Amino acid sequence: MDSKEILYVSFNQDHGCFACGTEQGFKIFNSHPFKDTFQRDFDGGIGIVEMLFRCNILALVGGGKHPKYPLNKVMLWDDHQMKCIGELSFKTNVKAVKLRKDKVVVVLEQRVYVYHFSDLKLLDALETIANPKGLCALSPQEATILVCPDKEKGKMRIKNYDTGNETIKKVHESGLSHLALNFDGTLVATSSDKGTLIRIWETGQGEMVKELRRGADKAEIYSIAFDKTNQWIATTSDKGTVHIFSLSTNGSKQINDNMANQPDDAK
Repeated sequence: MDSKEILYVSFNQDHGCFACGTEQGFKIFNSHPFKDTFQRDFDGGIGIVEMLFRCNILALVGGGKHPKYPLNKVMLWDDHQMKCIGELSFKTNVKAVKLRKDKVVVVLEQRVYVYHFSDLKLLDALETIANPKGLCALSPQEATILVCPDKEKGKMRIKNYDTGNETIKKVHESGLSHLALNFDGTLVATSSDKGTLIRIWETGQGEMVKELRRGADKAEIYSIAFDKTNQWIATTSDKGTVHIFSLSTNGSKQINDNMANQPDDAK
């Protein structure tokens, strides 16, 4: 198998570039225009790589057949110094990592830990329901908003670390399958295991502001993303489609993988 097999893909906070973890390190790509900008080769796999905007600090977790680092550790890598400058260790494997300039968030299967970036001192620990996907969202700038599953099925926790306000909301009858914050942390989108509805909630009081129907058949939601202007939201699923919804109207557009691969004049 190709030693450059992709193990992980994630955008940075402003979606200007994205990182890929591979069996032998990580690679960085510019989003638009698309360009292969950088790679770092290791003697082991990287299963999670999270960027901090475009700076030289990244969060790394081992992965693949021969992990570079243990799966229960988060390594803060300084690519200018070519070494790890910080380390967080846990009793169980890390499911996800989120970064902003003042916070490091680490997601385990049943707990979310929040640390100060400057000294890696623990700020908060949140208990969750079993969360094997590592569902969690952290606002990249402005207000410090964190969203994650709560301890009961279908419930979501919204916490504002600037004000101390916390809201726990029943957002779906079945379990959460995905959640995503917009860029300024004012809205959060959720989907359930059924995958038929996308619900939009404001993060101040946790009130629902919109409900969008993806389809009638059950589907596994792979991703949800807001655009920077809060006018559009897109979602992908195992149905091989991308749904794009307008947040200002009730309209939606569906793009099928097969259609996307056809010439322009055949669409």
